[in-house]
Amino acid sequence: MSGTTTQPIPPTPVRSWWGWGWEGAHPDDAECVALGALLPGTLARPLPVPRVADLRIGSPAIEPSASLAHLISTDPADRAAHAMGKAYRDVARALRGRPGRIPDLVAFPTREREVADLLDWAGEHGVAVVPFGGGSSVVGGVEYRGDAHRAVLSLDLTAMDRVTEVDTAGRAARIQAGTLGPSLENQLRPHGLTLRHFPQSFEFSTLGGWLATRAGGHYATGRTHIDDFVQSLRVITPAGASESWRLPASGAGPSPDRMFLGSEGALGIITEAWVRLQARPVHKASASLAFDDFGAALGAVRALAQSDLAPANCRLLDSGEAALSGAARDGSAVLVLGFESADAPVGPRLAQAVDLARSHGGRCEPSSSGTGDASGTGDAAVSAWRSAFLRMPYLRDGLARMGAVAETFETAATWDRVPALVEDVRREVGEAALKISGHPATVNCRLTHVYPDGAAPYFTVLAAGRPGDEVALWDDLKAVANEVLHRHRATITHHHAVGRDHRPQYDRQRPEPFALALRAAKGALDPHGILNPGVLVD
Repeated sequence: MSGTTTQPIPPTPVRSWWGWGWEGAHPDDAECVALGALLPGTLARPLPVPRVADLRIGSPAIEPSASLAHLISTDPADRAAHAMGKAYRDVARALRGRPGRIPDLVAFPTREREVADLLDWAGEHGVAVVPFGGGSSVVGGVEYRGDAHRAVLSLDLTAMDRVTEVDTAGRAARIQAGTLGPSLENQLRPHGLTLRHFPQSFEFSTLGGWLATRAGGHYATGRTHIDDFVQSLRVITPAGASESWRLPASGAGPSPDRMFLGSEGALGIITEAWVRLQARPVHKASASLAFDDFGAALGAVRALAQSDLAPANCRLLDSGEAALSGAARDGSAVLVLGFESADAPVGPRLAQAVDLARSHGGRCEPSSSGTGDASGTGDAAVSAWRSAFLRMPYLRDGLARMGAVAETFETAATWDRVPALVEDVRREVGEAALKISGHPATVNCRLTHVYPDGAAPYFTVLAAGRPGDEVALWDDLKAVANEVLHRHRATITHHHAVGRDHRPQYDRQRPEPFALALRAAKGALDPHGILNPGVLVD
């Protein structure tokens, strides 16, 4: 006999039903306590990790037809995992055992015909259908609220997860909507191509979810939103299938794709798309610069956005955000820059960007100026920021277990409004948190995306909660923030979608003639009113 031994098969990772990401990746009790010590007014010990067994999950209010039963699960774990998204208010509700209305049924179609059959059955029986991709919504986009429907079906598309066709000459691919980010990239890798769309939720979100929410990716300039990659869409609606032509561009009237992009499942179920691809980058370089003055840093970022340098990453962290991520702890704001290319070294462009930022008061160590070209970076601030970026959602859940409010929101505004907008959000949300909770709060800001005409500020709020009433406290703070955004004519969302949480502000932002047209489209495509009721339009 040989002396070889059989290696144990590593366990398959399991998604957390109540919080972000993978089970086992969240902070343990000791780390939660350490996190809570950073905020005054938190709990002495963490709330227990919630269990599906402790939820009140009744029997389904309806039974599926025999012809569809093989597609549907009534398992309590499946139903709980599809009850909410991954916003702070979702995590806080789960920790308190109050997840809201749990879907009666969860369907896992494998092809379009099954999607159409499920919609036909739901329309006939008055069942609400809530589309579900990766479930990473942070705006209440994948839950049902209210009682206008006799039952709720969560329509999970992740079994439709293939890249079905690749056009290497035209650098495009036909991809099913339920394909998760990592699987999508793995299927494109043998072709030397990439979609190059990497939202923070990349690991846990799908192409269809990105399309339905007009998701923003990680890159700060250029093609920042999934809209920019779309050639054509195929959508299944109760009124029939809609498929646009695959074209590089068209001026033929209003775009049918634009009607469904950002429709959040209210008008139809996106089942596949042709999307534009690009060669995988091989040249990368990055650097960071520190600024004593946030206003000067804003000027540097605006100059970079209005240049032709087109950095892949141009993320500005205020002093609080820089300290939180470990990028700087001396009170400086930090600008994280990154360049990449599939064709040519990017060191010269990074060097030009660094020089431009220095002319606005930025400080950059010579060793991290990026004059060379490499696949990685030795810059400590860049590395710290990258690690914190990926870990932050898990830390948020750890703070939630300590009874703290830990959440983010984002917006976009023109450059003439950005400085006052950032200042007013910090001050007014901070004052509101102190008044409501009795404890000071931390309100930080970073710029995630930059354009020649404006930027997307992204805010982090850390505050003590009210035990058992954390969700209401956050809702109060978010209402204050929304009023500031409205006053400055800043959008209610740059890339997180509308969902149900942003619906009141979205109603104020959109023009009324457009609202009339949207209601008409909803009535025509969804005559029984079953598709994701409550998002975008009634």
